[in-house]
Amino acid sequence: MKQIFVTLVLLVTTLTAYGMSSEGFVLKSPQLKPGQRMPDAQVYNSFGCTGKNISPALSWEGAPEKTKSFAITMYDPDAPTGSGWWHWIVFNIPAKVTSLPANAGKIDSRSLPKEAIQSRTDFGIPGYGGACPPVGDQPHRYIFTVYSLDVPTLDLDANASGAMIGYYLNAHMLGKTSLIVNHSR
Repeated sequence: MKQIFVTLVLLVTTLTAYGMSSEGFVLKSPQLKPGQRMPDAQVYNSFGCTGKNISPALSWEGAPEKTKSFAITMYDPDAPTGSGWWHWIVFNIPAKVTSLPANAGKIDSRSLPKEAIQSRTDFGIPGYGGACPPVGDQPHRYIFTVYSLDVPTLDLDANASGAMIGYYLNAHMLGKTSLIVNHSR
């Protein structure tokens, strides 16, 4: 029984790593290749990491028909915190928007739609915070997810925590699509 459970977990993880999505809802990035190592350009530039901290360009298609807005998260479930690590949270992206250019996660970026809100990450500030796992740790998974939502806006601000936003995302989700990359040092 334990072997069957382990096999199922590995199968789900593998499917997710290669772009598992809700009914044709697909997330793509020219910088990120599913299941591969995150490029240095997307790695954090602090905490001992020396990347460029540039959020990747993202595009998505096939969202559910009744989508009223989108949200994007980048999450590391392998962080040694007991609760993972939120690296990027953007919500209130209008339904007409289906892509973001590289570096849209820069805190003073003008590339995000004016309605969009970048919330506080686990680095303590809003904006994109790239991968930076502890030295010697196993490769961490970085899950980029686009959520299709049934409301035009979430009644939250840039100080909302990842957990609070996650609660609202799950309450209003019509569908989601993820892309998973990894990084270690």
